Amino acid sequence: MTEAHTPAAAHDSAIACDLFCAVIDNFGDIGVCWRLARQLAHEHGWQVRLFVDDLHAFKKLCPALDASRATQSVEGVLVEHWHEPEHAGETLQIADVVIEAFACELPPVYVAAMAERVRKPVWLNLEYLSAEDWVADFHLRPSPHPRYALAKHFFFPGLGPGTGGVLKERTLDAARADFERSPDARAAWWQRATGGPPPGPDATVISLFAYENPAVDDLLAQWRDGATPVVLLVPEGRISGALARFFGEPAFGAGTQATRGALRAHALAFTEQRGYDPLLWASDLNFVRGEDSFVRAQWAARPFVWHIYPQADDAHLPKLDAALEHYGRTLPEAPRAALERIWHAWNGRGTPDWAEFARHLPVYAARANAWAAELGQAGDLAGNLAGFAKSQLK
Repeated sequence: MTEAHTPAAAHDSAIACDLFCAVIDNFGDIGVCWRLARQLAHEHGWQVRLFVDDLHAFKKLCPALDASRATQSVEGVLVEHWHEPEHAGETLQIADVVIEAFACELPPVYVAAMAERVRKPVWLNLEYLSAEDWVADFHLRPSPHPRYALAKHFFFPGLGPGTGGVLKERTLDAARADFERSPDARAAWWQRATGGPPPGPDATVISLFAYENPAVDDLLAQWRDGATPVVLLVPEGRISGALARFFGEPAFGAGTQATRGALRAHALAFTEQRGYDPLLWASDLNFVRGEDSFVRAQWAARPFVWHIYPQADDAHLPKLDAALEHYGRTLPEAPRAALERIWHAWNGRGTPDWAEFARHLPVYAARANAWAAELGQAGDLAGNLAGFAKSQLK
């Protein structure tokens, strides 16, 4: 028997939303879905049920989660362990808004039940973020189902107007401003993260969060041999082995500290999702990877270098260049060229030139501030999605 939530348009009740997430690799998929689920619940008052197939990956970002439970409520979101493709929850319920994240494919029994619903749900396919120009043309385009009287709309995150925008909590700017103007908050963060005080003003603080990367060794050597002290903050992850080899350590797990030449590195514990933003705010430059940390780096209003998720046949490189086109379009020629070179080198094309890049850091810092304001003009993804869904439920 199918239970259906009453459409929110018919009553003054909260909109019910089911969000399906298959964790393909790393933490990007669940990272985006967890942020979106919380925002829809906390900022828009929706009743959100989040289906996730890998609770162990989810728990790394959300320690409050119990990976052994099939169903649980976490921060106002009902989490269901989506333990097989056919599974559609302990009780088959069809929400007002149904989101399949990153084309993960809904359970067939769920789609059939959607078609039986008198008032059809708003069905959205949340796509991966891309800065490419074609995104605006395909954003919100409907796709009729081949068998049922249902239509799915494609919802494209993007960096410009006419797209779905990117996720941003309403409180984020205020939280960053509080951190930046409070020496006590920054000192407390450094003590928790590294066991010591913040470095002096002569040091360049860099966070390093990346996939396995042949350019790591080159960059570490350049920092070691440079004239300016570099303090490196490295969350535990896929490049920890490269750091261990460079410093001659048996491992580079949380709490490890090492120095070579002008470079001092701190290994940080893998942080839950909310803990990542202060790391970005505490740094002068952020190396980020994938989608979620890429977005957070932009809202941090700090210079950053992006390691895009690698795809077969270098299909990711046009996406990298499209993001560079948006982000670097107002830069003078020399800093723009240096930015492109280090982004390309960090993604497998060429060798990074730290000295060339570093001389433009003040220009990049100014651009980072301006870009955060510019990016906000596209609107927040959760707000844009909620607005579209409500327009369809009328």
